[in-house]
Order: sequence, then structure tokens, then C-alpha cells
Amino acid sequence: MASVPAVLQSEWTKIRTVSSTIWTLAVAFIVTVAMGVALSALLSSTFDDLSQAERGTFDPTFVSFSGMILGQLAMVVFGVLVVGSEYSSGMIRTSLAAVPQRGAFLFSKLAVAGALALVVGLLTGFVSFFLGQAVLGDHGTTLGEPHVLRAVIGSGLYMGLIALFSMGVATMLRSSMLSLGILMPFFFLVSQILASVPKAKEVARYFPDQAGSKIMQVVPGALNSDEGPYTPWEGMGIMVLWVVAALIGGYLVLKKRDA
Repeated sequence: MASVPAVLQSEWTKIRTVSSTIWTLAVAFIVTVAMGVALSALLSSTFDDLSQAERGTFDPTFVSFSGMILGQLAMVVFGVLVVGSEYSSGMIRTSLAAVPQRGAFLFSKLAVAGALALVVGLLTGFVSFFLGQAVLGDHGTTLGEPHVLRAVIGSGLYMGLIALFSMGVATMLRSSMLSLGILMPFFFLVSQILASVPKAKEVARYFPDQAGSKIMQVVPGALNSDEGPYTPWEGMGIMVLWVVAALIGGYLVLKKRDA
């Protein structure tokens, strides 16, 4: 029986030696920061053209995280490939033979990949915030303002949870292509489109990305025309429930099906 530290060490070795780990996390960081800085610069130059109502809902903190919509897709790819690469290469059989305790195997993989995604997410969040506020200048804000630190830390939690949710889905589907074929359109198209349709918005609010992104909002009404039915932390709680459901589903599939 393999010990938990040994399994964790094995998972860390696997994840750091896979080339996709570096480029997916690098893309998540670069795209999120670059897009956030670009939009911050655009809004800074056009701030005087905003109406009084638009200035009232202007959220400089959330503007810094404008690139999150693309950066999260890189996190989706990261989470899917962490799991899917083992199935596509056939390494899953070797891994489960070495660690027959499937719960310990999955927990170790989630712990290592989730911790790595969280660290990169927090780094991305803080860099995006500081660079975005530097570009916004007088229109920006600081970490000392109410709820700003919560939003910045929340952005890192959000990216980490996106990776874990993707891992849960990939464990259930056991196919990188199928998982990406479902998750990418879901986050990039379906969720965004439904959130912009008045009659569908009530449902879209409870999707993991829509609910979780509320944590990055400081100024009420900055994400939507109304404040919504839940607080930022409640929105994060909804996202956590989605993640837990995906991970439980992944565990049940891994436990009951042959590799």
C-alpha cells in the first residue's frame, strides 16, 4: 500500500514533467494579465466619455480581471490534460496498479494540481490587479479599499476552482477531447450567451463561472444591470458546490469502472 506522501510526490513528479503544465499555466497568466492591462488602458483613456451612471458602476478592480474570461479557458485545458493525458497515454493503468486505492490516487492528483493552479491563480490575480491599477492611474483603487483584497484573493480561488471542476469532469468522461469539447463551449459560449439574454439570465446566474466570478466584483452592478440574488461569497459557495459535485462524480466513475 503506497503512503499518501509517496503518492503526492509521484503526482508532483508527473505533473511537473508534462510539457502541457507549463504552457497552459503560462498562457493563463499571460492572457489574463495582458487583456486586463489592455482594457484598463482603454478605459483609462476613455473615462471622461463615460456617463454619470456608468461612472457610478465603474469597478476598477474588476476591470483588472477582464482577461479572466480567456485565462480561465487555459485553466480548463490544464485541468483536463492533467487527467486526460493519463487516459490517452494508457498510463492510468500503471498509476492504478501502483496505487490501487483509487480515492487516495484521485485525492493526491487533485491536491497537487489544485494547489499549483491556486498558486498560479493568486499570482495572476495580484499581478493583474497591480498592473491594471497602475494603468488606470487616478481612476484606480488600492488593496486598502473595502472588499478589494477579497476580490483579488477571490480571483485566485476562482482560477483554482475552475481547474478542479475541469479535472472532475475529465475524470468522469475519461477523454480529453470530449471534456474540452463540452467545457470550452460551455464556459466561452453557452454561459456568456445565456447571461446576456434577459429571460435566461436567472438560470445562467447559477452556472459555476457566473456565480464564482461574483467574488471579483467590488462595485454592485458592475457585472450585471442588477445586483443579483446572492453576495460574492455566496456566489463562490455556489461554484464550490459545482466543483464538489464534479469531483464526487469523477470519484464514483473512477471507483466503479476499469481503467
